[in-house]
Amino acid sequence: MAQGDKRWIGARRRRVTLGGRDVITEGLSDHVWTDFYHRAMTTSWPVFFASSLSVFLTLNLVFACIYWLGATPVSNARPGNLADLFFFSVETLATVGYGDMHPQSLYAHVVATAEIFIGMTLIAVMTGLIFARFSRPQARFLFARKIVIGTLDSAPALMVRLANARGNTVTEAYARLWLLVTERTAEGGRYRRFRELTLERSENPIFALSWTIFHKIDATSPLAGASADSLAAQDSLLLLTVTGYDDQSTQDLKARMTYSHADIAWRHRYRDMVTLNHGNTHIDFTRMHDVVPDENDLTL
Repeated sequence: MAQGDKRWIGARRRRVTLGGRDVITEGLSDHVWTDFYHRAMTTSWPVFFASSLSVFLTLNLVFACIYWLGATPVSNARPGNLADLFFFSVETLATVGYGDMHPQSLYAHVVATAEIFIGMTLIAVMTGLIFARFSRPQARFLFARKIVIGTLDSAPALMVRLANARGNTVTEAYARLWLLVTERTAEGGRYRRFRELTLERSENPIFALSWTIFHKIDATSPLAGASADSLAAQDSLLLLTVTGYDDQSTQDLKARMTYSHADIAWRHRYRDMVTLNHGNTHIDFTRMHDVVPDENDLTL
């Protein structure tokens, strides 16, 4: 096999969604044990418990078969009855030991010793994984489905609205916005460029309800002179990252949202969510994603 044709053993295709697009990667090793901890932490809860149950049942069946190879290894177990040996294995692996069945030969004691060691290890691993999954910080930030480009202080601006779905206090919230474009070099190569968009107010000392971030499109902006067609030609994406400190869980929170160039509503603005009712401020989150045409004439 030539060096240029060499492939990773076990390499598989993988589909990733980025900015509403499906990106297919291939050529990377994708074995189960390649990154076991990451898989265990990122898989869904139903898959996590189903996988754990499958491993538990399979391991007990294997040990039941090992016990079955011995000559009357377990007392009070019916001779040749695999079901009795399976449930004895369950008791041993879980370190329960009800007492009605126990090893009665050297062979069974050796197998039980190995099974107890494996059971203690698995219990420790499962306890750690479940605790890590429950305790990891989860940000419940809502991002508007559309980015809008409208008028702000008589100048064009790009705006993104987000909200804290928990309604608690996130202090020292910080947002960064990046424009990703595909550009060609003088030599004809294609490169993905990251250009940070300067925000009018990138920090929010107390992020509790809603927050709209702004990027003014002036002569120094990477979006100066941009249009829907030019951003589409560059296969543009917008990446928004938000970090903050959750006062209740005392954890650092991180969240991100990726927008495609098709998610930009040109010459629009967000529908106002805040109203005053008898001196009380009322925020209607059902309007979170609503955009309306900008009545101001805007020319980029």
